[in-house]
Formats: sequence, C-alpha cells, structure tokens
Amino acid sequence: MSKAYGRLEIILKKINFIEEIIVDNGNITNALEDEKSARAAMMMHFTSIAEQFNKLAKDGEFEILQEFDKRDLKGAYDMRNYIVHDYEGLNLSVLDMVIRQKLPIMKETIKQILDI
Repeated sequence: MSKAYGRLEIILKKINFIEEIIVDNGNITNALEDEKSARAAMMMHFTSIAEQFNKLAKDGEFEILQEFDKRDLKGAYDMRNYIVHDYEGLNLSVLDMVIRQKLPIMKETIKQILDI
C-alpha cells in the first residue's frame, strides 16, 4: 500500500468517525451543539482530514488530488485554519453544510480511488 493510499484511508476513517459521532448524538444539529464533547471531537477529525490532504499535496500526489474538487480541498484547509485560529468564531451552519454535502462526496471519491 502506498503512502498516499494510507493518507486516504486515514481521511476515510475520520469521516466515518464524524458520522458515528452524529449517530451517537441523534443528528448533526445535536452533535454541533454539544460543545463539550461531540463538536470538539468532530473539529479534531476535520483538522486531521485537512492535514492529510495537505500532506498529499506536499508529497506531490496531484493525480490523486485532481479527483477532488479544488474548492473542496481549499475549503478543508480553510476550515482547519478557522478551527485552529478562531475556534469560537466557527459558523455552525457552514459545518452543517460541509457534513451534509461535502463529506459524502469526499467519502465516495476516496472509496472509488481505493476501490472499496
């Protein structure tokens, strides 16, 4: 298994963790409103996802990265910066949209690349 595929597997695992947190909390809104546990855990997973995409770019894995929408990749890194530098200023409606619309697309793309 290549290093790049390992990074994709980490991203897929983090997306699955976010989905599990949502299920455990009943829905996305409840998970995002749980400042003490669920939201914090999801933010760490989002940060990890962005870091793995950044490492793919630094490793020159452009063939893999071209499978993803460039705006989504930039958005992942921008979200990471907001989480790290302005955690209290996070817009929960943006996070809700990312969870509902962007994560399923990323997950499916990764599964296609990994052929699973």
